[in-house]
Amino acid sequence: MRELVVLLAKALVDNPEAVEVNEIEGEKSVILELKVAPDDMGKVIGKQGRIAKAIRTVAKAAAAKEGKRVVVEILQ
Repeated sequence: MRELVVLLAKALVDNPEAVEVNEIEGEKSVILELKVAPDDMGKVIGKQGRIAKAIRTVAKAAAAKEGKRVVVEILQ
């Protein structure tokens, strides 16, 4: 799941080297903290949060296949 979020984020931003995803794993849940360059924050969030919501939806679908829950947090 981490690699999936990294792939999606790098495809969206102008500065793919600044993309970082920190994975915090629990028993049945995973928290993914996404960090991007300040200039790229708007591209990852999108208008009214649509792109952020789409990233979360794709990550949740991938996690469901593994029987886990995932939370994607976008950090500044």
